Amino acid sequence: MRVCRTSGWFVLVLAGFLLPTAAAEDWKPAPGNLLTAWAAKVDPKHPLPEYPRPQMVRSQWTNLNGLWDYAVTDRDAAKPAKFDGQILVPYPIESALSGVKKPLTDKQWLWYRRSFVSPSLAGGKRLLLHFGAVDWEAVVAVNGKEVGTHRGGYDPFTCDVTDALRTDANNELIVRVWDSTGRNGEPHGKQNFNSIKKPGGIMYTPCSGIWQTVWLEAVPVLSIESLKIVPDIDAGTLKLQAKLSGPMEGEAILEATAYDGDKTVAHAKGSAAGEVVLKIDNPKLWSPDQPFLYGLKVQVAGDSVESYFGMRKIALGKDEKGITRPMLNGKFVFQSGPLDQGFWPDGIYTAPTDEALRFDIEAIKKLGMNMARKHVKVEPDRWYYWCDKLGLLVWQDMPSGGAGKSGRRSGGDGVPASEEKARQFESELQALVETHRNHPSIIMWIVFNEGWGQYDTERLTKWVKQLDPSRLVNNASGWTDRKAGDILDMHSYPGPSSPAPEETRAAVLGEFGGLGLGLDGHRWVDKSWGYRGVADRRALTRKYLELWKSVQKLCDEKGLSAAVYTQITDVETECNGLLTYDRAVFKVDAGQSFAALAHGQFPPEPSDKTIVPSAMTKGTTRP
Repeated sequence: MRVCRTSGWFVLVLAGFLLPTAAAEDWKPAPGNLLTAWAAKVDPKHPLPEYPRPQMVRSQWTNLNGLWDYAVTDRDAAKPAKFDGQILVPYPIESALSGVKKPLTDKQWLWYRRSFVSPSLAGGKRLLLHFGAVDWEAVVAVNGKEVGTHRGGYDPFTCDVTDALRTDANNELIVRVWDSTGRNGEPHGKQNFNSIKKPGGIMYTPCSGIWQTVWLEAVPVLSIESLKIVPDIDAGTLKLQAKLSGPMEGEAILEATAYDGDKTVAHAKGSAAGEVVLKIDNPKLWSPDQPFLYGLKVQVAGDSVESYFGMRKIALGKDEKGITRPMLNGKFVFQSGPLDQGFWPDGIYTAPTDEALRFDIEAIKKLGMNMARKHVKVEPDRWYYWCDKLGLLVWQDMPSGGAGKSGRRSGGDGVPASEEKARQFESELQALVETHRNHPSIIMWIVFNEGWGQYDTERLTKWVKQLDPSRLVNNASGWTDRKAGDILDMHSYPGPSSPAPEETRAAVLGEFGGLGLGLDGHRWVDKSWGYRGVADRRALTRKYLELWKSVQKLCDEKGLSAAVYTQITDVETECNGLLTYDRAVFKVDAGQSFAALAHGQFPPEPSDKTIVPSAMTKGTTRP
């Protein structure tokens, strides 16, 4: 069985949809618990038409998002002769935006089918079929010929479909999916297979099948498969490597050009088998306040891709008091941000539109924060692109699963649940690092959360640091620290609290807050919960400010370097958000000076002011 080639970045271009217009006109979201305003902007002919891989762009591509045929069968069934209906790709089958909103069990297959016309492959070009992400196991066939398989719900993969094509007719594409949503220990984050029938608690509706963009592109026989981009602000250089695919005749030359807008600032070339270094004189540094991005063009043989990079450095250092701190570009910047689950009421794992994806990042910035912890989920590449472009630091969790056992209950390290589960977890962990390491916004990898599936922590933390020495590594966010990595992390609800910084590790508060307030008209279900309930929006704002005051005190007096508030939005029954789940209401008073708050400058306490005395304090007479 052939395994699809996995790759770090993918391309895009606008293309016409091949199914009848009438089918698209008949599409509508399935009845759901709650919709966002962006649901009405979803175009079934061209859903999510934007370029899915902004750091490796080719000019020619075909977007395959749209209405596909779908069917759900038992796992012992063959390819169905008749399909059940149509599903809107790339929204998961459990979502309202798929148009289906049905559960999928581990005893079933989910089948997808559509047709496509191959572009011209003159000059011996190859045709690549890209998937942003499919949860969890995908088997891909073109014209009845299997072209690849992939396991992993969060990483992109690619199949070369050239040898299966019929160039003079429509080609049939079939994708068969199996997803146990964690029943077999695979990484699944906060998805819960019971939540679609009985939502509740901190686990949410599952996401099965295709949930990121699918597209085609024709490439030369020798093509760029992925890039590795490493900035060095101390040396004023950018180190660049390209992974190539296809046969090479002689030595291939890699050529790279960096741009500041339209102005060329650096150019270099060398062997594509090695590393090319570009000299960036007087580099403009990337930071949340000034998220400057350089343009980048990379060429090898007949292939060319457009990219970008940010010049920035994240490392541990000592402040003026000798406290170990994370240093951004050589300076300590207190990192404040929310826990970000990345769930949507209408798309579950998939934001309705690119505008919606951008909105969450802008909301975090509007609240005066400079960071987000992406919690046990990996986003589509465009989410990180907006973080890069708008200026938001990212702590990236590895999605949790059942690869380890016994660690959480013992308060220490666990052991592998099985060799197979550990092997799969580590394969997906490596894919996470290698497919996202070019984003300047990502400054930290978090291997485990609160002992969920935790095992071999010291070994895995060292391994991640070897995979990416340019970032900080947090061995475990929560209560199961194994004294490894760059970060000592604790959770405290509502808190805040701080661990003591160490000589070689900075102290952070990985979760705190959780102030709960459900708003009528914006709930997933009638009943919601929070870690600590408040009466109304005014009380929420006041308590929220008090918590951040305490955080600032811990920074000044205890050496706390960062804090993550739970959370940016409500999620299903959980109403701990600063925004409602549908993103329609800021529950905290956005009129408060949150930007100043994030820098330790607090507005005065909310207070009552008597405008007209009441009869309780002074009698009045009729005019």
